Amino acid sequence: MTYVVVENCIKCKYMDCVEVCPVDCFYEGENMLVIHPDECIDCGVCEPECPAEAIKPDTEPGLESWLKLNGAMAKSWPNITIKRDAPADAKEFDGKPGKLDAYFSDKPGQGD
Repeated sequence: MTYVVVENCIKCKYMDCVEVCPVDCFYEGENMLVIHPDECIDCGVCEPECPAEAIKPDTEPGLESWLKLNGAMAKSWPNITIKRDAPADAKEFDGKPGKLDAYFSDKPGQGD
């Protein structure tokens, strides 16, 4: 089992989770974070820290495509271990449906 970042992180990108991760398995894209599935130790400390509830265990049904996206993007995005401020409009996008098709960017973020 691993944890995965799902659609609600897109355009929210709260970074509370990166501070608590004991193995630094978060990677930063332009407008979302992902978890490297091969580095995650399944401790679960990140899940309750996410204000957008965008972190789920991969045992939940229907998350296969998110597991693939997390794994793929973690290979090309920089590692992030330091919390920065969320985007100014994060609250506006929290809970908004259809963000993957409308807003997802595969461009890397800043990282540490």
